[in-house]
Amino acid sequence: MNTLRHGFSIGIERVADEFFLTLKAKGKLSHSDYLAITPVIDSALSEVKQPKIKALFDATELEGWELSAAWDDFKLGLKHGNQFVKIALYGNKGWQETAAKIGRWFVAGEMKFFDNETDAFAWLNE
Repeated sequence: MNTLRHGFSIGIERVADEFFLTLKAKGKLSHSDYLAITPVIDSALSEVKQPKIKALFDATELEGWELSAAWDDFKLGLKHGNQFVKIALYGNKGWQETAAKIGRWFVAGEMKFFDNETDAFAWLNE
């Protein structure tokens, strides 16, 4: 049996009004993946009036999005985009760097692509 695994792993830490969010995407993301992750993010961020979020997004195992999932991603960015201070995306595929550049249009803070986790994490903590 060949089952294709896809979805998100998420971690959220909070220090005062600053959040540190870690996301790892795996496979080709679907609408149901966003139905599962969006309430978790919404709930965590609703506790603080003006959250400042730094995010580390691991895209090394991301293969892409179904069309409906890409729309979900866009809506999530519009809803919370002004709460992000920095987003570090790291991956290993050329299209991911392009996706990071497009993502900058929807996020108030800085967004940068890296090819490794160490550099991404160091930039977030500058």
